[in-house]
Formats: sequence, C-alpha cells, structure tokens
Amino acid sequence: MPMSRRALAAAAVALVLPLSACGSGGGDGGTADASGKVEGDITFQTWNLRANFKSYFEGLIDDFEAKYPGTHVKWVDQPAEGYADKLSADAAGGTLPDVVNVSPDLVAPLAQAGLALDLDKAAPAYRSEYLPGAWAGHQVPGRTGTYAFPWYLNTGPLFYNKALFEQAGLDPDRPPKTYDELFADARRMAGKTGGKVATLANVPTIEDFGRYGVPLMNEQGTGFAFNDAKGIELLTRYKELYDAKALDPQALTATGESAGKKFLTGAVAMNPGSALDLGNFKKNAPSLYRNIGITDQITSTGHVNMYVMGVMVNSRTRHTPAAVAFAHFVTDARNQMSFARKVAIFPSTAGSLDDPYFTKEDGTDETRVRIAAAKSLKSAVNYTPVLFSEQMKTALRNEVAKALQGKESPREALDNAVEAADRLLGQD
Repeated sequence: MPMSRRALAAAAVALVLPLSACGSGGGDGGTADASGKVEGDITFQTWNLRANFKSYFEGLIDDFEAKYPGTHVKWVDQPAEGYADKLSADAAGGTLPDVVNVSPDLVAPLAQAGLALDLDKAAPAYRSEYLPGAWAGHQVPGRTGTYAFPWYLNTGPLFYNKALFEQAGLDPDRPPKTYDELFADARRMAGKTGGKVATLANVPTIEDFGRYGVPLMNEQGTGFAFNDAKGIELLTRYKELYDAKALDPQALTATGESAGKKFLTGAVAMNPGSALDLGNFKKNAPSLYRNIGITDQITSTGHVNMYVMGVMVNSRTRHTPAAVAFAHFVTDARNQMSFARKVAIFPSTAGSLDDPYFTKEDGTDETRVRIAAAKSLKSAVNYTPVLFSEQMKTALRNEVAKALQGKESPREALDNAVEAADRLLGQD
C-alpha cells in the first residue's frame, strides 16, 4: 500500500512550494462554494491502487454517476514510485486532477500553494462524519483549514513475548502501556537476563517524541520544538536503556526487518508488527507464537499514532460541487467500510470502528490484530508533523545515535536535530 512509501512524499515540499505565486487561485487555499448542482466531468487520481482494486473503484464510480446523472468521473492511477514528482509537475503545469489521493505530507505544499480546497470553509457540514483525529490529519501548522477528506487509516499494535516477561518476573498479562512503565520493565528485563534480552530494538523516532507528550512544532508552524525539556528527558531515558543493554545494541542501525528477526529469536521482548507477522511466527517460531501478546503502542498521552491517507479537492477545479461530492462519496462510511473489507486498512468515519468486523473475535490471527488496532484508532492522532521530511527524519536519527553512544549530550543532539530540521524547513 502507498502508505508505507511515505518517503516519496518529501520531494513534493521543495518542488511545489515555489508555486504559491503562480496561477489565479491565490495562496490562501481555495474556498470555492461547493453547494451548487453536482454535475460535470471530473478526474480522480489514486496512488498505486489500480492493480489490486480495479473492480472496486470502477464500481464506486458507477454508483456515483448513477446517483448524480450529468456527472462523469475519469479515473487515473499513478504508480507509487515518483508520485510526489508527478503531483509537483501537475501542480506546476496547471494539470492537477480535480480529486487527488494524498497523504498529509503531500497535501501540505499543495495547501501552501493555494491548490488544495479548504474543506472547513467549503464543506464544513461533513466534518462530524469523521473521527476528530483523522479530520485533523490534513491540517497544516501555521494555517487554518483542513485540506483533504480523511480516507483510510492504519496503525500497528505491539507484539510482546509473554514467556520473556514471565522469566523476568513481570506480569505477562500486564504489558507496559506508558513510557514510564516501559522503561521500568525494560530495566528489569535487562537486569534479570544479564543484558542478554533487550526490550526494544528501535531508537526513538519523531512519533515517540509525540507519544511522550513532547511539542513537536511551534504553534505558527515555522519551527520545530522537540528539543524542549520533555524531549531531552525522553532521549536521556533512552540513553539509560542503551547503557543498561535494555535497548538492543544494534538498534542504532536497525531496520524493521532486522528488529523483527531479533524478536523472532527471543533477543528482544517487544516489537511492532501486523497480522502478517503472526503468520510468520506461527510457521517459523511456534514457541514464540504460543506465547505472543498483543498490546497498544506505548504512549504517555493516551493516544496512539495513526497514519492517514486523504482525498483532496483541487481548489481550481471547474466543477467544485461535483469534485467535493465525489471526494466525500469515496470517503463516506459505506464506501470506506466496503474498502476496509478488501484490504487491511481502517475507515476514518465516526462509528465505523464499532462494526462487528472490528470488534468480534473469530479465532483468526488477522482478526486479533484488526480488533486491537481498531480499538486504539478511535482516539489516535497523526503525530508525524506534515512538514517533517525524510531528510529531517534522517537528521534526527543521526543525532539520536550520537546521544546514545555518548558522543553528544541529549540536549546537544536534539538542539542539533532541531537546527537541521529548521534549516531544511527554511529551504522549502
């Protein structure tokens, strides 16, 4: 799914932002009236979805055109690779489709260029149909407005090894929920095993700082703020874990795959994952599978992290009522629920996660994970700042590594990371 390819979005920021002086739509985001008659020809662009979901989208379009005679929807699908570049080229050339599949980091530069319709002004009545955290996912720091309908969501639960918890004298049925609990359990695990079993195999990311309660940006959206006292506290505590061997020594260079292997072999007690991982455990590590626990992401705010995909309306479409109506149709509760039954994603519409599909156990691994994730999504937020690019993520990771190795203090590392991120933000 394109959601796993968020790295492709970073290029759009630098390429699209200079467009804010171009065209006739202004730079404040479109606020065209969406209340007129729904009619006309519009183009709908998706992101790497035709190969697997052709019949679904063709049926969706047929239903919309039947509901609104006089409309015609042309569907185009772009490959995952180069999607951000394609959007940038279309924005520059005035050929941006009427309705566009976007992620928050892609919508930000388009909103700043005045090319994304502000739904809070153009279609405010729809807001209550969606989960608050999902609706907020396509808001841009420093700007008022919401610039895309929330579409499908995703999140991941944490797996933990109950046998390792029990061996360390920890309650296998009470995994840590907050960072305070995590750090306490991790130190105990390392102490009981002489440093042979780490609890985690990953260094803190920007989402960890968000879930710890660290302010990530200033209110104006002009600079980053995760180097405050609370951010320094979090990194200091991770440094303590690293020194105690409660954080895997290879975490500095770990990938999702390498961390997963550590968990598979019992060298790490907790790891994020998906239903696909459960199938792998069952086949390749039956003893782990028998002792697997599923819990929420660690958070001290009470809210886990969500990834949200959206559907944006081009503010310069010639058929605003039809474009808004179609974007809403794609993302309404009925159609999101239909899509969620075809692929492992979650609807962003209010009440949909109460459907038995997301609440009723049927004995399968996929359902166990789906229920756990759906429960946490009801109050989840997108912690990744929409302006936080892949380059910024790399800068943070490099500085975190220096702090854990003792080459810099946590304060120095985060000051440097914020300075690098602000510099990159200024370049955009």
